[in-house]
Amino acid sequence: QTGVNDLVDVGWVRHDTDDHISLKTCLDVFQDFMSKKRCLFRSLAMNPLLIPEAYIIGAQPLCSQLVGLSPGQKKLCQLYQDHMQYIGEGAKTGIRECQYQFRHRRWNCSTVDNSSVFGRVMQIGSRETAFMYAISAAGVVNAVSRACREGELNSCGCSRAARPKDLPRDWLWGGCGDNLDYGCRFSKQFVDAREREKTPLKGSYESARKMMNLHNNEAGRRAVLELAHASCKCHGVSGSCSLKTCWLQLADFRKVGDLLKEKYDSAAAMKLNSRGRMVQMHSKFNAPTGDDLVYIDPSPDYCLKNQSTGSLGTVGRLCNKTSEGMDGCELMCCGRGYDQFKAEIVERCHCKFHWCCYVKCKRCSKTVDQFVCK
Repeated sequence: QTGVNDLVDVGWVRHDTDDHISLKTCLDVFQDFMSKKRCLFRSLAMNPLLIPEAYIIGAQPLCSQLVGLSPGQKKLCQLYQDHMQYIGEGAKTGIRECQYQFRHRRWNCSTVDNSSVFGRVMQIGSRETAFMYAISAAGVVNAVSRACREGELNSCGCSRAARPKDLPRDWLWGGCGDNLDYGCRFSKQFVDAREREKTPLKGSYESARKMMNLHNNEAGRRAVLELAHASCKCHGVSGSCSLKTCWLQLADFRKVGDLLKEKYDSAAAMKLNSRGRMVQMHSKFNAPTGDDLVYIDPSPDYCLKNQSTGSLGTVGRLCNKTSEGMDGCELMCCGRGYDQFKAEIVERCHCKFHWCCYVKCKRCSKTVDQFVCK
């Protein structure tokens, strides 16, 4: 059972100039294997947001086939199916950034082959879980905001953000900026839906996890907002830049990852008080703000594989023999020692610039020493 958008993507069904799907093309494609089904796609193309039931092809809603969505998220999926591609892209962006930021740590944001992506690690209210919630929410904001600007979504367009007060008077505020306002609102609605549907007992561990997850989701969104900036383009004869047009633009997502990694390192340990509210575990430190990450459980050491905590261990991980940091063999291998072996790597070499305008390189191989944790 295939969705219309999937068929459009692979070229089986085309959109006509009036943005409706050709009924003849639809029937031609499906006549061999859907002779007993009616072609619902013309109605779907006319107004997909107002008729969510049209996403039901045959008897199965497409959104019900997506693993891991809560009931509220499935409803939003049916209403905003064109958003789902970008929610997925945002989540993947978050995972890639997490793996980059933690590439030299014992826990390296490893994914596992199940519906929870990160396995049992996410069941612990640790710093790592706090970071993952924040970076995932930030990834969704990033992807949806950019999709609005590029005209990929039916329910939003370019940013309508107010002109920054510090922008010079003779510069124009316009262009087509990333729609962070819509991206944040939709991310809050979709990502937070899972937590808001939960009704744990007041004062319970589940109640604390709900508050922790919602807080870190918001911290991730705030990181994207904090780093967004005005981007400008010059106009004028021969590049004189006598006039500038500026718009709101997302920061490179690596900067978001760097900021949230700093928040991870300074995350605040929290606990529930007698009134069922989250309070700081160590009162001598400054109270966390809405921009900070919070956690309620200590982290495992991630040295050895442990199914109960989801730790994959560091056996077989590469380490740096000369480093005294977390990527060094002493810390990465948890004192177990390491093995040394020879490896052949291939890299670009003897690069030359050719007019005009490209660089041509050769590929050279060399043998290097590598170190792996026992």
